[in-house]
Amino acid sequence: MNRDDFTYLWPRLNHFSIYDSLIMLLSMTGYGRASGSHAGKTIAVELRALNSKLTDLKLRFPGDYKEKELELRKRVIDHAERGKIDLLVEVQNADGAALVSLNEGLFRGYHREISRLADELNIPNHDILQAIMRIPNVVATPSGGVDEDEWEAVCKVLDKALEHLLAYRRQEGRALESDLRLRVANILIYLSDVSPFEQERFARMRERLRNNMEDAFGKDNLDTNRFEQEILYYLEKMDITEEKVRLEQHCKYFIEQIEDKSRPAGRSLNFISQEMGREINTLGAKAYDADIQRLVVQMKDELEKIKEQLANVL
Repeated sequence: MNRDDFTYLWPRLNHFSIYDSLIMLLSMTGYGRASGSHAGKTIAVELRALNSKLTDLKLRFPGDYKEKELELRKRVIDHAERGKIDLLVEVQNADGAALVSLNEGLFRGYHREISRLADELNIPNHDILQAIMRIPNVVATPSGGVDEDEWEAVCKVLDKALEHLLAYRRQEGRALESDLRLRVANILIYLSDVSPFEQERFARMRERLRNNMEDAFGKDNLDTNRFEQEILYYLEKMDITEEKVRLEQHCKYFIEQIEDKSRPAGRSLNFISQEMGREINTLGAKAYDADIQRLVVQMKDELEKIKEQLANVL
């Protein structure tokens, strides 16, 4: 196989710009923020996403929306798929003040008891206010329940933030896809460079085996049939045709999965990269040639870079 054998792949591998409409890879890393207003309140939603094999969603939102947590969680996961995602929902009055209330009875009780203990134990109490404010339930959000109109407004802001997150992921995915295509192209180039060395190693193996047998049995006593059997054994052991064909097919399938618009490609690309690794390793085991081993090492280096990028592909 030479470089002309994969010319049908080359435009899809190298000329990335003409396939902009086919870009479907999404990065797991992303950021989205949106804000809105409702009934004199300001609503802000912020989303941060990092790469993770599983879905790890952390929520921070006003206590009023506790009953909506499952709906909120489902809404985010359905749109953001997987990754380590942090969601922050803030609702404030139009003047910027947080919607909180102070439990004065609880505050006075803590203050009285802590002050008494501080006096008895001779402990400075200049930080007593800050300490009490950090005690659970002293400062709380109103617990009057969820206003459905307000919740609808929150959902609209959340949807905008999710759209911004998706746009960010697409932008990052564009760079990831460009790099992945380049790495696959490099692997195919190195694979095409194997062929010239492949024929040379057969000739060297044949000559070395003949010399060894002549040294052992003498030139006149060389059994031609036995020699041909040995040659066939080593040729079969060194044959890498199947590995080359399978590796090329894996590379082709890898690009097809990148261009598949029906679903996120991250997991399938990981599986394909594992199969590519198996074929490259077998090529190295059957190489019996320093030049082919060098090409195998370069292919492995490109594959490692592919795996590093795939760790961030959705």
